Amino acid sequence: MRGQKPVVVAAAVVASLCLGAGVAAAGDGWGPARPGSDGAGDSYYPQDGNGGYDVADYNLKVGYDPASHQLTGVQDISARATQSLSSFDLDLHGLTVDSVKVDGRDAKFSRTGDHELVITPSRALWRGQNFAVEIAYHGVPAPIQDPLLGPNGWQYTPGGATFVAGEPKSATTWYPVNDTPLDKATFHLAITVPDEWGVIANGREKPSVKAPGGTTHVWAEETPIVPYMTTVAIDKWTFDRQKRKDGTPIVSAFAPGVPDSAKQAEARLPEILDFLESKFGKYPVDAAGGIFLNAQIGFSLETMSRPIYSGGWAGVVPVIVHENAHQWYGDSVAVEHWKDVCLNECFASYAEWLWDEAKEGADLNKQYADEVKKRPAAFWNGKLYDMGPGKEFTSVYSKGPLMLHALRNYIGQPAFDFVLKTWPSLHRGGNGSMQEFQCYTELVAHRSLKGFFDAWVYGTGKPADQYLFPGGLKPAA
Repeated sequence: MRGQKPVVVAAAVVASLCLGAGVAAAGDGWGPARPGSDGAGDSYYPQDGNGGYDVADYNLKVGYDPASHQLTGVQDISARATQSLSSFDLDLHGLTVDSVKVDGRDAKFSRTGDHELVITPSRALWRGQNFAVEIAYHGVPAPIQDPLLGPNGWQYTPGGATFVAGEPKSATTWYPVNDTPLDKATFHLAITVPDEWGVIANGREKPSVKAPGGTTHVWAEETPIVPYMTTVAIDKWTFDRQKRKDGTPIVSAFAPGVPDSAKQAEARLPEILDFLESKFGKYPVDAAGGIFLNAQIGFSLETMSRPIYSGGWAGVVPVIVHENAHQWYGDSVAVEHWKDVCLNECFASYAEWLWDEAKEGADLNKQYADEVKKRPAAFWNGKLYDMGPGKEFTSVYSKGPLMLHALRNYIGQPAFDFVLKTWPSLHRGGNGSMQEFQCYTELVAHRSLKGFFDAWVYGTGKPADQYLFPGGLKPAA
């Protein structure tokens, strides 16, 4: 339509003015080969992820025996050196590494700390060089214990099934990986299990193959993915397969005993994705669906293209809305650092409000005023930015949507809608920080938002009335 293209171009120019705060300098990567760093630099989890290279693809071949819980894997990694490397690290919790090859040659390897796999290739890797790593390994996967959320990563159900879910860590419990949101890669999985078991994972389902001892199930996620968003789930599933109007495949799996209400709720996924697309722009992933466990865990999770739901959450439409909103906010656009997690959870939580407004006729201004009125003083001390390690998944779910509704009223509906839809497309496949989001919103709104963000996002305490009740908002009577 007339004016649409200039607006999009202008948005891209505006966004470019806000980029660069989190970009690392190239440094002396052309110099002598040296070890890559054993962490990606996140202030909360400094040893997670690694430096010196960028992964393009994980190609994982796994055999798994549900009876013994034994996993045997071969991980093929395609990567590019971003500095000259004498050695580099991958992340792996537990499990036994049997051999490592770099570009087809045997490499030395050692284990340090609780998850570092240090690899020394027979020849140095030079900056800009593409290289391949092959790692053979085996063992019984075990979850990582999180004090707030409980087990994360590879987990088992009482019925003998297994699944992978966890944030900020999970992938390291079942394959070697560069475990940082800053390094996205495509993900290909071929997993062999006994014939009576079914498999679901990320991405598009490929033809299965009969193999010795069972069936090899093949899945391919061609949308670059952050490691913690990868998953596999093994159970005696009931599958539901459908397509979006544009042909995007939707594959959902339901464990034995999952109630019909879950299936009825998931049947609305095409409607949910259409709605979210109207708010956030084109769906950014190449497949869709859901994994419905008959198990109680402390959370549901936005595993890319196929969120995973525990027994306590299955069948609740707002949860399906929330986890699929993450495909834009959190999956396609991942956090720059974990202190930016409001960019994931605040938006997915506010998507539930938007759904209720559109589908249930909810009066969000009244809902906001009621929430503000009933919240105690301690509530306002919850932080939406830099809340501290282990505290990421707290206030973002409750205070977060209040902040976004206040922002909507503070800058006006047209500017808010524009930001909501263009931020994911401008950062698609990348990462974002809260400072970049503030900068972009200010440029779209043509005004400084320092006072608002200081009051709501960076600070604590109840915001002053000018930020608490802007625009059409008013205190509850």
